[in-house]
Amino acid sequence: MDLLERMAALRRDGQPFAVATVVARRAPVSAHLGDRAIVFPDGRMEGFIGGACSREIIRQQALEVLQARYGRLVSIRPDASESIEPGGRGPRIEQSTAEHVVIPMSCASEGAVDVYVEPFVEARRLLVFGATPVADALARLARSMDYDVCRVVDAREQRDIAQMAAPIDVTVVTLDALETILREGDSGRAAPAVVVASQGHYDEQALESILKYHVSYVGLVASRKRGATVRAVLQANGVAGAADVRIPAGLDLGARTPSEVALSILAEIVQARQLQPGGAPAQVTAPGAATAATSMTSSPGSAVDPVCGMRVAEATARHTAEVDGVIHYFCCANCRTRFLQDPQQYRIQT
Repeated sequence: MDLLERMAALRRDGQPFAVATVVARRAPVSAHLGDRAIVFPDGRMEGFIGGACSREIIRQQALEVLQARYGRLVSIRPDASESIEPGGRGPRIEQSTAEHVVIPMSCASEGAVDVYVEPFVEARRLLVFGATPVADALARLARSMDYDVCRVVDAREQRDIAQMAAPIDVTVVTLDALETILREGDSGRAAPAVVVASQGHYDEQALESILKYHVSYVGLVASRKRGATVRAVLQANGVAGAADVRIPAGLDLGARTPSEVALSILAEIVQARQLQPGGAPAQVTAPGAATAATSMTSSPGSAVDPVCGMRVAEATARHTAEVDGVIHYFCCANCRTRFLQDPQQYRIQT
């Protein structure tokens, strides 16, 4: 199966991935124009995108792109202030931005390469409980923003929604099918955001079911007084996470109409997502800042190369060195060699 067929199969299966494509190069580099690799959320790579240094840089950038859900041009070069002129002729001065990251190449190669990293991710999911005007408006607005919307109602409400004059492309299920929908969040799919807007018909029932599972956001459309009563009932029933329910759902925008309330709720969902770990798009302000911003903080299962500052996956690292009982991980043989020439220098810097 070639790379394009592999991508098509992943799309059909709803699997998230990023595609890295070489769009410019300046010899000597091992990558060629059009070389591609698929990067998965767990860091696995399929395809060829260049040597060890470029590969680790692109792996990390792809993981960030998958979180941000926006494409990014990654420029890797010996001097991080340079970029490749059209046709590969000579350098020009370039600075990093959120959409164009310039990263210094610490390996022995004096070449340069530009790689465009594009995410392919599933639509964000939103579960909307209730057949109220706010629920209707929220479902419509969310669909216009490309959310995968699932409405959860009782059997009578399901018939009413099916007879709407202007139906929209959403999934409609009954409360009885809720458990099946929520289990998907624990089986590899991204956790959904959830809004309960049943106007008291089944607020407690819905929230008790929701809070058993991992969700990215949960809000209740209710007055503060009504919301306090619902929360007290949940806590009395021993429901964990009752304190995390946002009541009333939505930012305080002074909303009055159902459409305005829906807007305030979606705004809060977006805000909550950006405040979650890994939710905010990368912000790069100066040449070389990408290395500091994205590489110097290690995460579970990764380590920081003490020479170049790149983050390296410990499980797949090919280059390591043990000094004084401490194992150090490197992106390439060149960084390892430089470290071993004077370990104390780099250990102090780290």
